[in-house]
Amino acid sequence: MIRTALVALGLAIGVSAVVAQSNPIAERKDAMKSVGAATREGAAIAKGEAPFDAAKVQGIFKVYSDAAKKVPALFPDSSKTGGETTAAPKVWEDQAGFKTAFAKFEADAAKGAGATDLASFRAAFGDATKNCGSCHEVYRIKK
Repeated sequence: MIRTALVALGLAIGVSAVVAQSNPIAERKDAMKSVGAATREGAAIAKGEAPFDAAKVQGIFKVYSDAAKKVPALFPDSSKTGGETTAAPKVWEDQAGFKTAFAKFEADAAKGAGATDLASFRAAFGDATKNCGSCHEVYRIKK
């Protein structure tokens, strides 16, 4: 009986993982939520509301870098609609530009990860968040 319950639990977990992996809209929303949380943390540091902490700064830019690597692949043709997506059709019409924007975001994150003081953090954070804003202007539907 216990063995059967464990097998059933294992299958349920496996099926849940497959469903999560096969839902690119949910995955990209999760990735962008992580970016948003990191950005809020970074904004507090940039505004002087939170102290500069090199480890936190590296963590912020790691979230950015991870998202930049992962997110472009989460826009297959099958995810153009549904899941309350706010992705604009431009994502699929201009894949080269879309991927270029994420490559720049990744480069900005790499540069920012090396910030050693508040001034260098502010400059790198500003570059990264400007890139976010310009990408959203072109590739995201405004609510």
